[in-house]
Amino acid sequence: MRTVKFGLIGCGLMGREFGSAAARWCHLTEMDVRPEIVAVCDTNPALTTWFTEHFASIKQVTAEYRVLLANPEVEAVYIAVPHHLHAELYCAAIKAGKHLMGEKPFGIDQEANRQIMECIGQHPEVFVRCSSESPFFPAMQQIGTLIEQEAFGRLIEVNSGFLHSSDMDINKPINWKRLLKFNGEYGCMGDLGMHACHMPFRAGWVPKNVRAVLSNLVPERPDGKGGKALCETWDNATLLCTASDRDGGEFPLTIKTQRIAPGHKNTWYLEILGMKGSARWSSKQVNTLEIMTYTGGQQAWQVIDMGHEMAFTSLTGGIFEAGFSDSILQMWAAFLYELVHQKPLKRFAGCVTPQEAATSHRLFTAALQSQRERQVVELS
Repeated sequence: MRTVKFGLIGCGLMGREFGSAAARWCHLTEMDVRPEIVAVCDTNPALTTWFTEHFASIKQVTAEYRVLLANPEVEAVYIAVPHHLHAELYCAAIKAGKHLMGEKPFGIDQEANRQIMECIGQHPEVFVRCSSESPFFPAMQQIGTLIEQEAFGRLIEVNSGFLHSSDMDINKPINWKRLLKFNGEYGCMGDLGMHACHMPFRAGWVPKNVRAVLSNLVPERPDGKGGKALCETWDNATLLCTASDRDGGEFPLTIKTQRIAPGHKNTWYLEILGMKGSARWSSKQVNTLEIMTYTGGQQAWQVIDMGHEMAFTSLTGGIFEAGFSDSILQMWAAFLYELVHQKPLKRFAGCVTPQEAATSHRLFTAALQSQRERQVVELS
């Protein structure tokens, strides 16, 4: 069993999710590589305490990321920090020779992403990927198989989205995701967009153009000090794109990212409609996959109960349900598998590549222009 020693920079929610995944690694029954967290970094000491209380393997605790990156024992890092820090920290990690899992959107804007991509190009020996869990649910894995089998035929349309209602409460105090200097002008697109883009991009359905409608539904929020603060970023985004299939046939691709979506706590969805077949899935019914094959005559959706049918084999029996923590574990298995074997287990069992992240920046930058100009914008 190969052990990859990790440093963690940013010990908040997603950092703890990684810690939990590492602690449950024995759940994966066929892996030949495992992570071990040996160093943690955060400017808030209260956050690092959770890790030192739960992981005896941790030998270094620091508030300075450069100190962690100088640690020769650290082979790989997970960096989960606000968007304005991505370019600085990601490039520092890559230059230090540390394999990197970074959080979306991989730079606060397109210029920051360009800096990261340039750094990656200068250090090809470093393995770099971006976080996104959505393809690792069993139904999404099955949709990936259907795409590889060309089961949909000529595509009619594809709809993908990530919706939640965390900002429905107008009295919720402002956080960094509503401030330009931390989250960037993309707003909800930078925060949520990679989740909605991952499967279409991996399928090769890259947008050619976009008409975007962006909404700032709550212009100000409590500042936590008895006053009000301006909300500077977009709450919701609907992107209508033209994409093409492998044969060059064009179709509409709609991507939605919403922080204010009534009735949704944390919903991924994907719908593919084709001349030969169709499929749709929503995390609201996480184990339910709907498919339809058209051969003439009556059309009927077939409902399939997926169970725990994961890309990377686990202890859980196939009849049981899958959940978010399972998809996180699978994502990390995908990262470490590709790091060691230099290729993903299969096409749709791989983490977001830097190139896919760069494509999302082209899309989101064009969407901002589309919103300003109220017109369709070609992707550069």
